[in-house]
Amino acid sequence: MLKTKNRLIILVSILTLASCTQGKFDPKKAIVVGAGIAQAITLNENSVKQTATLAAKEYDGKHQIAGPTDAYSLRLFKMTNSLKNYEGLQLNFKVYKADDVNAFAMADGTIRVYTGLMDAMPDDQVLAVIGHEIGHVKLKHSFNQMQNQLLTNAALQAAINVGGVVGSLSGSQLGQLASGAVSAQFSQRDELSADVFAVKLLRSLGKDPRAMNRSIQTLKAKFGTGGGFMSSHPSNDKRIANLKKTIAQNN
Repeated sequence: MLKTKNRLIILVSILTLASCTQGKFDPKKAIVVGAGIAQAITLNENSVKQTATLAAKEYDGKHQIAGPTDAYSLRLFKMTNSLKNYEGLQLNFKVYKADDVNAFAMADGTIRVYTGLMDAMPDDQVLAVIGHEIGHVKLKHSFNQMQNQLLTNAALQAAINVGGVVGSLSGSQLGQLASGAVSAQFSQRDELSADVFAVKLLRSLGKDPRAMNRSIQTLKAKFGTGGGFMSSHPSNDKRIANLKKTIAQNN
C-alpha cells in the first residue's frame, strides 16, 4: 500500500511538471502524458526494439540504399565490420544514398549513415560520428526517445497492450517513429555522454580519439548548425570543451 501511495505521489508530481506550459497547468496534456507514464512502468523493452526494427525497415524502403558492392558500402564495411557485436550490441549498418549530412540510430541497433556525411569528412571522423550514434544505442538514449514517442502520442498509445507490448502499427505510424529517430533532439547530458562513448570506442579500435572533436569542427565549418546531424545533435562550447577534457584525462 505504501509503495502504491508513493508511486501515485511521484506520478502526480511528474504530471504537474510535464503539463505546465509557461507556468500554466494544462489538464488535457496531463491526461496524455499521464497515460504514457503509467504505461512506461511496464512497456516491454523487447517490444520497443522490435518496433524500432519495423520502423527501420519502413524507412529503408523509402530511401535508396547503397548496394553491397557500392563504394560507399565497402567504405562503411571497412569502418564497421568489427563493430557488429560491439559491447554486446547487435548493430546493423547501411548507407543511404542521399545528400543529407546526417546519421542516426534506433533502439534496436540500427545505424544509418548518409552519403552526404561520408562525403563531408574522412574515415576517422565518420567513424567518430558512428561511435557517437552507437553511444546513443548503448546508453539507451535511442530507446528512451522511441519509448517516449510511443507513450506520449495518443494514436501510438492505442497500439500498446495492457501488458506493455506494442501491437500492430501502420506504415505511416512506423514512418513517423523512424522520422522521430532521425530528428531526435537529445539532452545536452545525453550528447556529452555519447561523445565520451565515441572517444572510448575510437580508443578501443586503436584510432585517434580526437577525431570526435574534429568531426564536430568539420561539420560546423562546412555547414554551420542548420539541418542534418548538426541540427539534431547541436554543438556548443561546453560539448567541445568536455571532449577535450575527456581525451586529455585518458592520455
